[in-house]
Amino acid sequence: MLEVRNVSKTFNPGQITERRALKDVSLKMNDGDFVTVIGGNGAGKSTLLNLIAGVHSCDSGSILLDGKDLTHVKEHKRAKYLGRVFQDPMLGTCSNMQIEENLALAYRRGKQRTLAWGITQKERALFREALAKLELGLEDRMTAKVGLLSGGQRQALTLLMAVLQKPKLLLLDEHTAALDPKTAKKVLELTEFFVQRDGLTTFMVT
Repeated sequence: MLEVRNVSKTFNPGQITERRALKDVSLKMNDGDFVTVIGGNGAGKSTLLNLIAGVHSCDSGSILLDGKDLTHVKEHKRAKYLGRVFQDPMLGTCSNMQIEENLALAYRRGKQRTLAWGITQKERALFREALAKLELGLEDRMTAKVGLLSGGQRQALTLLMAVLQKPKLLLLDEHTAALDPKTAKKVLELTEFFVQRDGLTTFMVT
């Protein structure tokens, strides 16, 4: 369960460019909820998402996930609880790494790191099965560099990476805004499939 309690955020306080993005915002989501926040540019929706993700710190208020206070937890430490898909398909993946290497990074998120890197046959089989769910033929291109993929393929891969470890909370930051209508429809269908299959608690801004 996600709880946002009386969160406020002001950028550049005391300066001529001061901008209040959020004031005393509260939100409560139960497990399995899908919440969509709709608003125009500057409404504060992405700021709220970034506060939850730990990109920005709160001026006041608190953020809890399953009763754990995340308010002062650094972004990289929140990553083991959260999955996120950005608006820009270029974010969320490593261009110079192979598809299977990107998936391996996502698969090992939050797990104990070792000096060993190699991808096991078991992991490779799991990745191939997961990629097949996208119906984009990527299961046959697992050693291809991610930088060679189209924007839609890359966003679908980013979505898969975000849900691979079944996060406690999935954050979707206008994740179809940069795609053409046909590709956006496909990514939304994949989003619905993964959310329903895994019962993911999902927070989306658009």
